[in-house]
Amino acid sequence: MSTQSLQKILIANRGEIACRVMQTAKQMGLTTVAVYSDADKNSQHVKLADEAYHIGAAPSKDSYLVADKIMQVALAAGADCIHPGYGFLSENSEFAKACEANNIAFIGPPASSIEAMGSKTRAKEIMAAANVPLVPGYYGDKQDPAFLQAEAEKIGYPVLIKAAFGGGGKGMRVVEQAKDFISALQGAQREAIAGFGNDLVLLERYVNKPRHVEVQIFADNHGNCVYLGDRDCSLQRRHQKVIEEAPAPGLSDELRKEMGEAAVRCALAINYRGAGTVEFLLCGDEFFFMEMNTRLQVEHPVTEMVTGVDLVNWQINVAAGKALPLAQDDIQLQGHSFEARIYAEDPSNDFIPCSGTINGLYIPAQSEYVRIDTGILQGDEISPFYDPMIAKLIVHDDTREHALARLRTALEQFHLAGFSCNVSFLHNLADHATFKQGAPDTHFIEEQGDTLLTVDNKQRLMSTVIAAFSYLSGLNNIANSSPWDRLSGFKLNIKAAINIPFSDHIITATPQQNGFIITIDGVDYTTSGSIENSVCSMFINGDKHTCHVVNTDNVITVMYKALQSTFDVIDKHYVSEHESDALPLAAPLNGTVVKHLIDIGSTVTKGDAVVIIEAMKMEYTLTAPHDGVLQSYCFSEGALVSHGALLAIVTDESSADE
Repeated sequence: MSTQSLQKILIANRGEIACRVMQTAKQMGLTTVAVYSDADKNSQHVKLADEAYHIGAAPSKDSYLVADKIMQVALAAGADCIHPGYGFLSENSEFAKACEANNIAFIGPPASSIEAMGSKTRAKEIMAAANVPLVPGYYGDKQDPAFLQAEAEKIGYPVLIKAAFGGGGKGMRVVEQAKDFISALQGAQREAIAGFGNDLVLLERYVNKPRHVEVQIFADNHGNCVYLGDRDCSLQRRHQKVIEEAPAPGLSDELRKEMGEAAVRCALAINYRGAGTVEFLLCGDEFFFMEMNTRLQVEHPVTEMVTGVDLVNWQINVAAGKALPLAQDDIQLQGHSFEARIYAEDPSNDFIPCSGTINGLYIPAQSEYVRIDTGILQGDEISPFYDPMIAKLIVHDDTREHALARLRTALEQFHLAGFSCNVSFLHNLADHATFKQGAPDTHFIEEQGDTLLTVDNKQRLMSTVIAAFSYLSGLNNIANSSPWDRLSGFKLNIKAAINIPFSDHIITATPQQNGFIITIDGVDYTTSGSIENSVCSMFINGDKHTCHVVNTDNVITVMYKALQSTFDVIDKHYVSEHESDALPLAAPLNGTVVKHLIDIGSTVTKGDAVVIIEAMKMEYTLTAPHDGVLQSYCFSEGALVSHGALLAIVTDESSADE
């Protein structure tokens, strides 16, 4: 197939990666085709595409995971190639076969390569034959729980249970003790079925204190295969990557070359084609094969920034039959790059995913040093049906130190309102002394605990002053208007004190000629300035501060540096939207009831697991709020529930006896 024959590309994905692929496809002159679910009708990838087709209901199992529907669209639209992005059908060998059967170029590896690496058990066998070191474990097909538990005993605890066909931290459990093995196995299998349609798992010894280093490889149909440097992805939370960088710091030239050549051997062993990533656990100067991802990675932009290569462009050309444009000796790494994944989640509430409307979005200016890959704009909806990643912030500079400084600055300029996000958490990571010195191990975030969630007290205070100033500025321009036009009361010859009705703060203010004196906890702050188009430029005690402020529905959101703060404004119409937020058995987000864990009428102890809910591809276990009896379940298994809905009722035995 010649390059010229590819004219119309269907992107079988959504969100950020769909927009990313379309950008390059349009630069190459291809007509772009999008597919969308009910939830994505107004999404940016639909608006960006030349054509767009509806493929089903919001749940991915009814839309983006239905290969037949996507193939029907491709044929009807006359697409001659399909890019699967990452996730969904990107590593589905049957979908790759269907493309081949319909004479549509699959922009990815052959089905045989996907099958070889899609099963982690088969992948381990291939790597063993290729002389790549493996972590001790069980990689067979026998899945009887008692047998698997016996294998875990042989391996020795802690043991890692991993979905054989999974990725992204889903279908994965670390088991510290034998007594927890069966429940962890069941949870991993449920997530594996929900996320990948296959509950086969493998077991590995849980390697302590490793780094996660991966190598980007690329192969064509002409026998050529190269590696384009490596990436360190050790900063992880719940086995999901948070910040990635290229190249991996602290590797000797010899080790870097050895890992790169091992990754190429992996690719050649399975007759690979296109972009792929070989992931290794790095322990000192030893590395062990983890898995191969037979697709484009989320973190591919850091490799693009240090190599100058457009990997999507290479993917399309290789799928069209073209040879790689560079040999191994031609590939040179320039400078250093970081990528921070910005998620719709609440770090202060165990990183629970969030959904809602983007009421404000303000991003740093893009340049040769700063790149932002996203699929959202202000006013868009973040759906509870999909992964909560909303953007990738990528930076590049000549050294690691300079690039990390750029990352911190760019995070301070990335402002979002409408729901919680992890920008402040990412900034704390990027500013941590250990990370500045070099890449820590994969346990770093877990071991730091709440220290990465701390908020600078001065920033919090300044945000409170700014929020108060914003509230005052909205009171009919009180400082400059006639007293007869004011919404607040006043007394003749006396400066009116204004109570600012924030739910968690006691604040008063006195109007001045050019602003206000705002009093918080007995301390006065002299303020002046303006807020125009959500941009706040003001002086506080003579010092200038600039930030973004968004006011919606009795909530003021202040985005000051990397800190997002919300302030509830109480008025006579104020009613809490989520009265049951604090209840342990209330749904923490929109989702689906997966499993009832306890029989109705059973006695429970505070903290006992009662019900499991699944949302945004992850499971959440809700526990009993106190000792008592499980009175009832409010929703059946499989039911869709809304944020705040009570899922089960546990009656207090002591109160029942009175």
